[in-house]
Amino acid sequence: MSIADVLRTAADRYGPAIAIEDSCKSRTFTELSDRAHALAGALDDLGLAVGSRVVVLLGNAVEAVEVDLALAIGGFVRVALNPRVGSLDWERVVHDCAPDALIVDPRIAGAAEFTARTLTPTVITVDGTSSTLPSLDELATGAARHAAIPTPEPDSLCALHYSSGTTGVPKGAQRTHANRLASLRAMRDQVLAGTLDGAEPAVFLHVGPVIHTSGLFVLPFLEAGGRQVLLDHIGPAGLIDAVEAHAATHTALVPTVIARLLDFDDDRLSVMRRMRMLAYAGAPMPVEHVRQAYRRITPNLVQYYGMVEAIPPLTVLTAADHRRGVLENPDLLGSVGRACPEADIVIRDLGDAVPNGEVGELVVAGPAVSPGYHNAGTRTDLGKSHVDGVLYSGDLGYRDQDGYIHLTGRSKDMIITGGYNVYPREVEEAISAIPGVDDVVVVGLPDEVWGQRIVAAYTSTADAGVDEGVVLAESRRRLPDYKRPKAAQCVDRLPLTALGKVDRAAAAELLGALGRTAS
Repeated sequence: MSIADVLRTAADRYGPAIAIEDSCKSRTFTELSDRAHALAGALDDLGLAVGSRVVVLLGNAVEAVEVDLALAIGGFVRVALNPRVGSLDWERVVHDCAPDALIVDPRIAGAAEFTARTLTPTVITVDGTSSTLPSLDELATGAARHAAIPTPEPDSLCALHYSSGTTGVPKGAQRTHANRLASLRAMRDQVLAGTLDGAEPAVFLHVGPVIHTSGLFVLPFLEAGGRQVLLDHIGPAGLIDAVEAHAATHTALVPTVIARLLDFDDDRLSVMRRMRMLAYAGAPMPVEHVRQAYRRITPNLVQYYGMVEAIPPLTVLTAADHRRGVLENPDLLGSVGRACPEADIVIRDLGDAVPNGEVGELVVAGPAVSPGYHNAGTRTDLGKSHVDGVLYSGDLGYRDQDGYIHLTGRSKDMIITGGYNVYPREVEEAISAIPGVDDVVVVGLPDEVWGQRIVAAYTSTADAGVDEGVVLAESRRRLPDYKRPKAAQCVDRLPLTALGKVDRAAAAELLGALGRTAS
């Protein structure tokens, strides 16, 4: 099995059906396969060698999927840039990976200037407006080269996945063809299990960037013959409209988007009940939000967990688990589910496995694990460590008696106050359960007496009127004294990364600045 095999087989089975579309164009399964293979051959003709790194700056559009598949088929290494993070991070990534080619949509803000500053032997544009640079369409409509492209080795690289760089220079996790096919198997057999067959065709909405977690559904949906719709820069209201307009059956969202959906009334949300699967990932979702989403959006919730260094899904909390969590066992809703069959997850403390119920670091092995970081030998800021194919994730958690894994936070985010270890997620769960609180983030700020003091930033709807006094009083009722926040600040919105996750570093800076202003 290779990525080329998945695409060719899908073209043979589902040929004239629409495989993928965006707001401007669509491709049938046959067209997608032909264009991806032709583009892979054309890149070879341009002089790119197998293993060449190709930086890609494209939005959520059909071309992003075509390029991704073509680079994988040709044995090239894709380095995708997020259009939302801006030129500073783009240039840091280029400096770290030294690409051989750049594929760019010059219509993206700042892209033309970035392209002019990026010295690569080959530059390809998406729109064909340049008289001197080749366009994707010109290359992809050339003669198909199906038989001429050798299949890449499973352990060869297919991508470098860079972090957002919010705390420094972005880090590029290596991803192999074997990693990606392991994700295909686990997505198909665990996350999507039992949801792809139905009276209506399966339709997946790519709401988030297809270069990140949403893109993990591309291969499973090609394999299953489902239709995929790419949305770009769409808000919660537009998402609801898109579900109805495209008769969508599946999507994947970050928890912050689900929190925004919960602001709508039940009538507006009623169209979401058609979803056969609403997956969420990327960050923990407060248990109270899970309950509300189950009752008000769709009961067909699935959570999966993973990271760029170990391709998701590593664990899955299935729709059946959510049902049990809402109706019978609420503790399940605070977990990330059970480990997938191919993911070997051991929870360790100081190198030794800990008993069920005790907190330790998640240590991961198996075909999902990245072989390491690009340029690892020259950097000292990489955080997670890879040793002999085993990933020391830095994520803290415990496994309960039924095998469900509960995350308590990141080792770097743990707050040490008065000699006690406090995991932010536990405090955030307590504050999230206060009626009227929407989102919350808890951080530790320096304190001369306690080492660190616990502070919280939260959002609340205008009509709820949850003030700091209410949050602190409820925290005293819900938490032991050493876990209670010393201060809480209501803000208009929490700082988010370009992927929609809460940015803890930015939140700490915000709360620190607010504290200095108040004093």
